[in-house]
Amino acid sequence: MALLEVTQLSKRFGGLHAVNDVSFTVQEGTIKAVIGPNGAGKTTLFNLISGTLAANEGMVEFRGQAIHGLKPFQIARAGMARTFQNIKMFPGMTALENVMVGLHPRSVAGFWAGMLNLPSTWTEEKRIKEQAMDLLALLEIEQFAHVEAASLAFGQQRAVEFARALASEPRLLLLDEPAAGLNIYETAEVARLITKIQGRGITVLLVEHDMSLVMDISDEIVVLSFGERIAEGTPREIQNNKDVIQIYLGE
Repeated sequence: MALLEVTQLSKRFGGLHAVNDVSFTVQEGTIKAVIGPNGAGKTTLFNLISGTLAANEGMVEFRGQAIHGLKPFQIARAGMARTFQNIKMFPGMTALENVMVGLHPRSVAGFWAGMLNLPSTWTEEKRIKEQAMDLLALLEIEQFAHVEAASLAFGQQRAVEFARALASEPRLLLLDEPAAGLNIYETAEVARLITKIQGRGITVLLVEHDMSLVMDISDEIVVLSFGERIAEGTPREIQNNKDVIQIYLGE
């Protein structure tokens, strides 16, 4: 059984078909990339899968259960997390505090225990802090734990965002253009971190424009053009696909 199965998914904005009858699967433990020119519908597809947009037609199944129509927080609880093309951080908080935010939804102490500052909240807050530090260490940025997020380099902010997404203990991680705005050295580091995340048994679905990154780390690639799937296969198959070559290079 595929971890994620997208079946005949469509989204229209007025007369524009942003996503049109798209189907594909993501096998557990793999890295799958979604590529295509600007305006191909890649981010819209991510928004449909993660629940921030409602589809007009089609189905999304995750871990064998239909999730289309669920709210984003319900999909997150089911084991899916995502990042965004534009990094969304709490700039006045430290890197550690940003990751701790990702852990708090799984806390159990409750509102009144926090208000009354009961001992149970102290224990839980200590556990959350330790887990957040472990995630920063996993992504090799623990030295920036107490630095304000706004002061971090762009690549370091991206790593903090990865850590915060991992805090929800996802089975599937959606990465929307993780290399956007990064230089060649930062992009190589992000590629290494993504493969490290995969090595922990987490499946990755990413949208990305950097073809060297996509070809280096992906097990499979699906190609969109004008909202439609035009190709799917291994990196080598996609590199040799005539339709894909025509889209990127012209006749």
